[in-house]
Amino acid sequence: MQIGILKEKQDNRVAIVPDGLPKIKALGVELLVETSAGAGAMYDDDAYAAEARLLSREAVLEQADLLISINPPDEAELSRLKEGTVLISQFQPFLYPEVVSKLQSLKLVAISLDMIPRTTLAQTMDVLSSMASIAGYKAVLEAARLLPRYFPMFITAAGSVRPAKVLVIGAGVAGLQAIATARRLGAAVEAFDTRTAAKEEVLSLGAKFVEVEGARDDSAAGGYAVQQTEEFLQRQRAEVQSRASKSDVIITTAQVRGGKAPMLIAKETVEQMRKGSVIIDLAASSGGNCELTQNNETIVYHGVQIVGNSNLAALMPQDASFLYSNNVLNLLKILVKDGAVNLDMENEIIRGSCITK
Repeated sequence: MQIGILKEKQDNRVAIVPDGLPKIKALGVELLVETSAGAGAMYDDDAYAAEARLLSREAVLEQADLLISINPPDEAELSRLKEGTVLISQFQPFLYPEVVSKLQSLKLVAISLDMIPRTTLAQTMDVLSSMASIAGYKAVLEAARLLPRYFPMFITAAGSVRPAKVLVIGAGVAGLQAIATARRLGAAVEAFDTRTAAKEEVLSLGAKFVEVEGARDDSAAGGYAVQQTEEFLQRQRAEVQSRASKSDVIITTAQVRGGKAPMLIAKETVEQMRKGSVIIDLAASSGGNCELTQNNETIVYHGVQIVGNSNLAALMPQDASFLYSNNVLNLLKILVKDGAVNLDMENEIIRGSCITK
């Protein structure tokens, strides 16, 4: 069996790094890598050449029995694949349900990495958590870069500078990493989360946990938010508005799987923030947590910069690629047996992530 690794379009990451190639070959397969696949993540072709054949994109698409990528090939490329080709990528069928029927019509087998169950057993394959951790870290660094004020407190002969106030909405993987990073930079950090279980984690990182009573339990939501009642959302927005008017930075991470991200920061809230403040909205791709967010855009409203970016992990491509590669390798270890794909539907990880077969 031949496994192909594609170069990403408009993304500097690569799905498999050179260090992962020997471990994949040990599964009894041959490797095909698109030329310059790792260039954006600082991995040269020479690093791949020792374990894989370097080919053009067209050749990889035509010859591979199993294709690995971060973002799926486009429709024209999918149509060129031979029937039965196995694709490992992030298809996001909750956001794009039409992708399933398209793949089925082409008789392709698809493993969607964003559908891997977020359980203890599947932790080593959880690309969403790996990328969310980087996004939370990068969100704080981007906010510090854009903020015209210091993060830490400074006491100097010229005067004292108070620490920045950072509000993190959502204390999942991205939110917790944002809290930890902001605290390391010296900011005063507050955090919201509808899950009471998150309180202990937030406090352990040295941040203040802000509670809004009456939230629906989302302990079984796999790290996502759940749809809350309108009454709760109104109370939450009121509390956010109160805290936001005093915040220098807001980082939002709340997403609902298969639905629009909850709107938590109204336009009126932004109008009350200090000029120069920054909002980093990591839920931008699913509508955003801020009413003014525009996906993949940075806008300025009333002197407040609003960054809509759900793909901040791609801004740190080398380590993001390394973690993604390890996640995929751990999946391949249960998916490939004796040099062939084994779709064992008794395995909950394969059953949960296989969207067509």
